[in-house]
Amino acid sequence: MTIGNEKHAKEKRSRKNKQPIVDEKSPLLPTKGEEEHSFDEFNGASYTGAVFNLSTTIVGAGIMALPATMKVLGLVPGIALIIFMAFLTDASIDLLIRFSRAGKSLSYGGVMDDAFGSIGRMLLQVCVMVNNIGVLVVYMIIIGDVLAGTTSDGIHHAGVLQGWFGVHWWNGRFFVLLVTTLGVFAPLASLKRIDSLSYTSALSVALAVVFLVITAGITIFKLLNGSIMMPKLFPDIVDFTSAFNLFTVVPVLVTAYICHYNVHSIDNELEDNTKIKAVVRTSLVLCSSVYVMTSIFGFLLFGDNTLDDVLANFDTNLGIPYSSLLNDAVRVSYAAHLMLVFPIVFFPLRLNLDGLLFPRKGALVADNLRFASITIGLIGVIFLGANFIPSIWDAFQFTGATAAVCIGFIFPSAITLGDRYGIATKKDKILCIFMIVLAVFSNVVAVYSDALALFKKNGPTTE
Repeated sequence: MTIGNEKHAKEKRSRKNKQPIVDEKSPLLPTKGEEEHSFDEFNGASYTGAVFNLSTTIVGAGIMALPATMKVLGLVPGIALIIFMAFLTDASIDLLIRFSRAGKSLSYGGVMDDAFGSIGRMLLQVCVMVNNIGVLVVYMIIIGDVLAGTTSDGIHHAGVLQGWFGVHWWNGRFFVLLVTTLGVFAPLASLKRIDSLSYTSALSVALAVVFLVITAGITIFKLLNGSIMMPKLFPDIVDFTSAFNLFTVVPVLVTAYICHYNVHSIDNELEDNTKIKAVVRTSLVLCSSVYVMTSIFGFLLFGDNTLDDVLANFDTNLGIPYSSLLNDAVRVSYAAHLMLVFPIVFFPLRLNLDGLLFPRKGALVADNLRFASITIGLIGVIFLGANFIPSIWDAFQFTGATAAVCIGFIFPSAITLGDRYGIATKKDKILCIFMIVLAVFSNVVAVYSDALALFKKNGPTTE
């Protein structure tokens, strides 16, 4: 998350003489004048802490859309694609790190600036903004689904508040999201230091684990008593159109692994920054394991009835003891997790917007008016988006088809193919061409499929 307010500073630093992270070149922290009064000396983050931070960046709302990808692909290709995308993500991050070392760049934006000039940096900033706004909109959509309910194919799935108290004006979607925004998101997003959120981040991870453990427990219980049908192992391909639609899940998987904009800040804080590659790989193994388990257990539990947001499925009788209690525990735990992750994703969004609008001004944290204006404006946009985007699937396909593939695959590949420092191997370049072709082709197909489906849905109907 170190892309936004570097303000034309030259991104050079000795890796042997590591400076404390309280430096004006790290835009998530106060400027040098402020840090003398607000920070103690920082000697570097541990390996475990770095894995924890990067894993938190990866695992977010994307996990909730993964069971729906199993419904499209079937379990075998679906699980294979989750693992394959983890390998591609590792390769793209490895390329970023290598070119960062070669150019002594401290951020993703710095690498882009080094390779393509200020236009490259600005393009990355725009993509991070589009991606993060899309992710935060999805967070709000999920929270609205859980607390106020959602409607799919004419069937209303009641939210937790409606189940407890019945349907009232105050537990409708708009009012619930308004209260959540003003009572939770706005206060947490108003914090100027990301380390102020360390306790809420730890709690958010614990809540995500609660969701996975309960879901797995319910699925295993139903498997043992024989109440779960054999899941679909492979996709149903009956014609060209059904085969074509398989590509619509790729953007969802791409979005689920995007963490590139936070790798450099974690690298900069590491006590031993030679371990960053091990940190990335450990995090990807951990997160892909969580993704695989969630996909399997979620799809096994609900089968072809799996919704785009699997949390919305937890409003029916599961056919086990204490079904209602477990349903509520699953939904509330993950909704609370997303509430606490929200400000972590919001930090780089605000910084990148500030970097685009006010590239020559001082640090954002030093200007209260600018800080408050950008914060209020962004939260307002996200709130409106969450109330008017009807499906988590739509949001993920849009962000995945545009900004996410650029951040995760196209930009690292373009940097490598440019090879300013002559360090890319022939194997690297072949891999980069493959990543670009795969990203462009799959996402053109996804956008076309979405547009075609929308046209058919809104087109004229015959009586």
